[in-house]
Amino acid sequence: MLPARARVRRRSEFAVAQRGDRAKGDGLVIHVGVAAPPAEAPKVGFIVGRGVGTAVVRNRVRRRLRHVAAARLAALPTRTLLVVRALPAAAGMSSADLARSLDRGLTRLGLGAAACSPPP
Repeated sequence: MLPARARVRRRSEFAVAQRGDRAKGDGLVIHVGVAAPPAEAPKVGFIVGRGVGTAVVRNRVRRRLRHVAAARLAALPTRTLLVVRALPAAAGMSSADLARSLDRGLTRLGLGAAACSPPP
């Protein structure tokens, strides 16, 4: 589970991340920004729009992304703001596919050390 202190919740934090670097994967677009100095721990936020599917599908995709991102959170540098935007293709992807897409995006953004093996 992703701890509450590790979640991007404020609009200003989403804006900072979206103004930063980005990488597009199979079903995801990954945005990375740097938080203001008081922030220490990395944070992750998710954008899953209506184009992905019904509320049930969107929530399923969001839960899967939270689980995948939580496993990679410890390897992210401090003050990192990571925003993962799901594209409509994400609705048909398994958790393993989402993890691979996230890892590829993190590698493209120079955060390849954050890519870790999935839990057994």
